[in-house]
Amino acid sequence: MAEAKACYVEEVFNPNEIWKTGSILTKYAPLLFLQIAFNIFICNIFHYILRPLHQPRLIAEVLAGMCLGLFSATDNIMVRLLLPSEGVINLETYAAMGIMCYCFLSGLEMNLDDILKIQKKKAGSISIAISGIIIPMLMGLGFYALIEKLYQEPSILIFRADNQFKAKAYLFWSLALTITSFPVLARILADLKLLYTGLGKATLTTAMISDTYGWLLLIILIPFANNDVQAFWSVLGTIMFIAFCIFVLRPVMTKYIEGSKNEEEDTWDNSLLLVVLMGTFACSFVTDVLGTHSIVGAFVYGLVLPHGRFADFVMRKLDDFVSVAMSPVFFFRSGLTVNFFMLAQQKYWPCMVLIMFLLSIPKVVSTLIATFFFGVPIRDGVGIGLLLNSKGVLAIIILNTAWDRKILSVVAFSIMVCAVLMMTILVPLLVNAIYKPRKRYENVRLRTIEKLRMDSEVRVISYVLNIRQATSMVNVLRAFNATRISPLHVFGVHLVELIGRATALFASQIKRNPANNSELQNLSHSQLLSENISTIFKTLAEACAAVRVQTLDVVSNYETIHRDIQDLAEQKRTALILMPFHKELDVNGDLETSNDDEVCRNINQNVLQDAPCSVAIFVDRGLGSLSRINLHIMMIFIGGPDDREALAIAWRMARHPGNKLSTIRILLSGEAAAKAETSNHDEIQWLSSAAEDEESQKLLDEECIESFRFKGVYNNDSITYSEEEVHNSEEFMSLLHELDKDDCDLYIIGRGRGGNSVMFLNFMEWCDNPELGVIGDIVTSKSFGSRSSLLSVQQFGSRVMMFGDRDVPTKTDGGGSEPFVNTL
Repeated sequence: MAEAKACYVEEVFNPNEIWKTGSILTKYAPLLFLQIAFNIFICNIFHYILRPLHQPRLIAEVLAGMCLGLFSATDNIMVRLLLPSEGVINLETYAAMGIMCYCFLSGLEMNLDDILKIQKKKAGSISIAISGIIIPMLMGLGFYALIEKLYQEPSILIFRADNQFKAKAYLFWSLALTITSFPVLARILADLKLLYTGLGKATLTTAMISDTYGWLLLIILIPFANNDVQAFWSVLGTIMFIAFCIFVLRPVMTKYIEGSKNEEEDTWDNSLLLVVLMGTFACSFVTDVLGTHSIVGAFVYGLVLPHGRFADFVMRKLDDFVSVAMSPVFFFRSGLTVNFFMLAQQKYWPCMVLIMFLLSIPKVVSTLIATFFFGVPIRDGVGIGLLLNSKGVLAIIILNTAWDRKILSVVAFSIMVCAVLMMTILVPLLVNAIYKPRKRYENVRLRTIEKLRMDSEVRVISYVLNIRQATSMVNVLRAFNATRISPLHVFGVHLVELIGRATALFASQIKRNPANNSELQNLSHSQLLSENISTIFKTLAEACAAVRVQTLDVVSNYETIHRDIQDLAEQKRTALILMPFHKELDVNGDLETSNDDEVCRNINQNVLQDAPCSVAIFVDRGLGSLSRINLHIMMIFIGGPDDREALAIAWRMARHPGNKLSTIRILLSGEAAAKAETSNHDEIQWLSSAAEDEESQKLLDEECIESFRFKGVYNNDSITYSEEEVHNSEEFMSLLHELDKDDCDLYIIGRGRGGNSVMFLNFMEWCDNPELGVIGDIVTSKSFGSRSSLLSVQQFGSRVMMFGDRDVPTKTDGGGSEPFVNTL
C-alpha cells in the first residue's frame, strides 16, 4: 500500500519583506485565543468532575484532549472551528512554550543538594528506584514485542513506525514505563492523607530519586532518537552545557538577581521576570540545537537559579498562569493525538486492553522484589509499587517525542498513553482501597489526660500557623508540670497550605539546618517561617530537661488539613491536641481577627469534630509576656467529661512550682438546673438518652472531685477548692464577674454545655465562638472585660452534635459514631 502523506500548503503575500506571514492579530491570534479558552474551559470541567476521586489535574487535561479527539474523527462544525489546518502550527508552538515553562518551574522548585543528601542516606529507596527502572524496562521490551507480534496486519502497516527505528521504539516504550512522576505522586499522597506515614515518606523519597534518574536517561536517549552518528556529540555537548550553567551561569545570575533586589521591600520588581523568561527560552534553544530537547535546557536553567525567596517570588508570579493557561495545552494535545478508532478496528483489541492493564504490573513486581530484602510487609510493598506507577509530564514528553519523530506507531503510542492514564487514575483508587480507614481500637479511649497516670509521659500535639501562635503555645506548655517521672513530649507542627505545584511538598519534608546567615537568607519564606517556629518550640526543651520536642511541617489544603492533624495525633499516640485561638491580642489588649482568622477557625472546628484524643483551644491574652511561669490558674467546674478533663490538666499545672490553682465548682439549682423541653422527635430522643446518662455522669463527677480534694487540695497549699450555688442566669453571670476580680492569669474550663440545661442552651444561642463553650465565649467577649488567658478543653468522646442552629454534646458512654483514620 502506498505511503500516505499530508502537508499544509498556504500562500502568503505580504509587501513587508521582514515578516513573511499574514496579519497575526487579525488572522491567527483570534483562533489561538479561542483554542486556549476552550482548552481551559473543558479542562476545568474535567478537573471538577475528577476531583472527588483524588485525580491530579494532568489526568483531566489529557482526558479532555482524548474526548475532543473522538469528535475530530468526524467532520463536524466544532472540529472545523477549533482545529482548522491553519491553526495547528500555532497551537503546537504555544504548547511547546507551555511545556518549557512548566519544566523551568519544575527545576526551580527542586534542589540538587537535597537530592544528593537523600541518595546518600536512603539505601533502600535507591534500591527500589533502581529496580523500578531495570525490571520494568526488561518487562516493557517483552510487552512491546508482543504488540509487534499481534499487529502485523497489512491494513495497519501505514501506521507503523519505520523499521530503522524499531530499536529506539523499544527504548522509548520501556523508558515511559519506568518513569515515576514525583510532583503527581506528592499531590496524590497529600490528597490521600498518606504523606506523613511511613509508606508515604518511603514512596516520596523513592519517587524523587526515580525522577532524577528519569531526567538523566532522557538526556541520553533523545539524542540517539535524532541521529545515531552524532548522538555521542549531542550528549557530550549537553553535559558541557549543564556544566556551564552550574559553574558559570549560576554565579552570574545569582549576583545579578541579588543586585536587582529591592532591599526596602525585600522583593524583586516584575521586570526581572522578563529576564528570567528570556533565559528560559535561550537555554531551551541551546539544548534543542545540541540535539537533546528544549525542555532539558529549561529544566537545567530553573535548577541553577537561586532557590529560597527568589523561587517563591517567581512561583507566585508564574505558577498559576503556566499551570492553568499554558502547560494544559500540551497535555490536551497529547490526548488529542490518541486514535481510539484505530485501536478499536484492530483484530486483537481485547489483547490490547489486557496489555494496558498488565503494563501496571512491572513496577509492583520490581518493588516487591526490592522491598522483600528490607523486610517490608507485602501489603506495603504492593502499596509502594502502585504509588510508583504515578505518571506525569516526563512520561508524556517521552511518548510525544517518540511520536513526533515517528519512532512509535499509532497503535503503540495510543496503547502507552492510555496505559499511563489508566495507571495514574487507578493509583489513588487502589491505594485508598488497600489502606481503607477503619474504626479505631477501643484502647484509643484511654488517650485523655484524665486517664493518664501522674507518673506517665504526656504526649501533646500543638499546631500553629505563625510565629506569634508558636510563642503562645510554648508559654502555656511551660505551665505543664514536666518532671523526670512524668515527662512531656511535644510535637510542634507548622501548618503550610498546599498551593500551586506539588513538588514543593518534598522540599518541606527536608529538615534544613542553616549553618550561617547566608544559608538562612537563601531559605524561602515558608522555610524561614518553619525554621523560626522550630527554634521557638525547641526553647521549650532547652528550658526543661524533662521536655522532649519534635518539630515538623504538615503541607496540605487547608480544607482537609485537619485530617492530617488527626492522623498525626493517631500515629504519635498523643493525649492532647493543643490549638491556637483564631483571634490574637492587639495593642489595646483586645482580641481581634488576625490574617489567618477564618483559616484557623475552620481548622479548629474540623479538628474538634473527629479528634482521636482530647483537644484544647488556647486563647492568649498576655500569658506569653510573663518572664517566668508563676501563674494563678482558675478552674471552673460544672460537671461532665470536658470539665473532668479540664480539671485533670489544671491539676497537673498546679504541681508546677510557683503555680497557684483556684478550683470553683458551680452547683446548678432551681431555674438554672431546669431541663430543656422540645417537641422535635430527634431532640426528644437525644434528650432522653442524655437523661439516662446524666446519673452516671454525676457519679463520675463526684468521684473525680473527691479524688482531687483528697489527693490534691489536702496535700498542696497552692490548691484551693470552693463551691458556689447559682439559681438563674443572672446569678451565674454575677458569679463569673466576681471570680474575675481575682485577676487570675489563666482560666481552664471544659467546653461542655452543662447537659440539657435551659440556661446553657439559651447562652449557646448568643455564642460568637461556640468552639470555646458557653463559659469560654463569655470570658473572651469584650463585654465581659476580662484580661485573663483561657484554655478550653474537650475530652475525647464528648464532641458535639448539631441540631438546627444549636449544638448539644454527644453521649460519652461510647454511643454515636467513632472517628476514622488511615491505619497502616
